[in-house]
Amino acid sequence: QFKFVYSGGGLVQPGESLRLSCAASGFTLDNYAVGWFRQAPGKEHWGVSCISDTEDTTYYSDSAKGRFTISRNNALSTVYLQMSSLKPEDTAVYYCVAGPRCAAGDFSDAPLSASDPVHAYRDQGTQVTVSS
Repeated sequence: QFKFVYSGGGLVQPGESLRLSCAASGFTLDNYAVGWFRQAPGKEHWGVSCISDTEDTTYYSDSAKGRFTISRNNALSTVYLQMSSLKPEDTAVYYCVAGPRCAAGDFSDAPLSASDPVHAYRDQGTQVTVSS
């Protein structure tokens, strides 16, 4: 299973920004698409954003569009999620999943289906808390 090292999570107030990072550990990201997902306590998993291996394709959930930007640095095997205008409903654990391509259907206005294989790759992620 792919492992990631996370940074950038924390506690912010509504309207503030954060930049999350997930760095590949023990492998390189060159040939993998990487998606950011999130899960609030007791809630479903949601796709947030995904970027292809060559950076030519990105996907965003409806809630992320216009507020979040995904990017990657293959030399550092790291993917970033720049989040702005954060809202309390963005509070969740955010985690990365690598795969051969982005599954566009995971990044929409609905949570992941219970059978989505992404669930099996959920790791410790990084906590984002948006609260005044």
